[in-house]
Amino acid sequence: MLNPTLITVIMAATVIGALAGALGTFLVLRGQSLLGEVISHAALPGVVGGFLASGGRDMSAILGGALISGALAGLVVQVLRRGAGVKADAALGTVLSLFFAAGVVLLSIAQLQPGAAGLTVFLFGQAASVLRADLLPMVLVALGVVSVLTLFWKEFQLITFDREAAEVQGLPVVALETLLTVLIAITIVLGLALAGVVLMVAMLIAPAVAARQWVRSLGAMVALAGLFGVISGASGALLSAMGDGVATGPVMVLMAMAVTSLSLLLAPERGVLARWRRQMGARRALRGRQVLAALDGLSRDHRDPEYTSDEAMLDAYLGTNAGPVLSRLQKGGFIRAAAPVAPEIQGRRWELTGAGLERLHGRDSGDGAQGGDRGDDA
Repeated sequence: MLNPTLITVIMAATVIGALAGALGTFLVLRGQSLLGEVISHAALPGVVGGFLASGGRDMSAILGGALISGALAGLVVQVLRRGAGVKADAALGTVLSLFFAAGVVLLSIAQLQPGAAGLTVFLFGQAASVLRADLLPMVLVALGVVSVLTLFWKEFQLITFDREAAEVQGLPVVALETLLTVLIAITIVLGLALAGVVLMVAMLIAPAVAARQWVRSLGAMVALAGLFGVISGASGALLSAMGDGVATGPVMVLMAMAVTSLSLLLAPERGVLARWRRQMGARRALRGRQVLAALDGLSRDHRDPEYTSDEAMLDAYLGTNAGPVLSRLQKGGFIRAAAPVAPEIQGRRWELTGAGLERLHGRDSGDGAQGGDRGDDA
């Protein structure tokens, strides 16, 4: 039976996973995955600053400082990109380095204070740091984020896929991007206690990347990414609780990466296996058309519609064993085996059927690809 502490951790991980997956979708689709990395690492100086300002581990001060620091980093990136004309990668790298370096310096100063050892929890996350009293505020904040996301859904969708069109329509694009950045910062801050500043970005990106392999629409991707985040967070929290002293964040990230890896491998359209099957099917279809073209060309060269070609000649034409291709074409009714012209001739001989001629010449437009697949699978 699960103990109350573990139930609390799983519930918190579920909330964080769902929220991170949903917000991470916009980062992935906008090509701003590194922005999540910047905000996550930039939360460190805010965490330490909140600790120093409050004189202890006041969670409201620490998380408030993390939110201010993370949101500020995201806004600085936007200012550098839009205002100063700095390239995106340079702006992201500069801000990440600046804020994280400041956080490390502050952390070294804070180590001299009593109780500062607990700040390392925010680097990699720790299940024991989440209390039952934290659940209600966490859920309320998450609901607030989801409400804002729902309220500005159409606007966020437009700036994600066509920023220029949003500007033409007169939407406050900069304000909307700022709002979206703040929502992402809030999500990161909520997950600091579980995943930490170093690994929280993975909870934003990995579920969204996994969901992208399965669906096409934004709404479905947000929902599926949220589900994958729930699975990753809850299972990671459960597995980390089974080990003595195992940090929660890394295990959650490992579970998220497992979900992503399976999606990249098994997704029906974009997965590696699906792509490999399509490539192999296209290759087999091409070989089938080559054989049909060779048979048709030989019959034309000999001015004999019923001319039969021996298999050795087709092997030489393809540069490999034509037997498997011939078997598929025969099974599909595109070619047929013919009797040898003389008993002393060894090997099978082949000729085109009417269906083979139609396949080769009658379907080059319109449904040519479909005909190729049918001929290959036959």
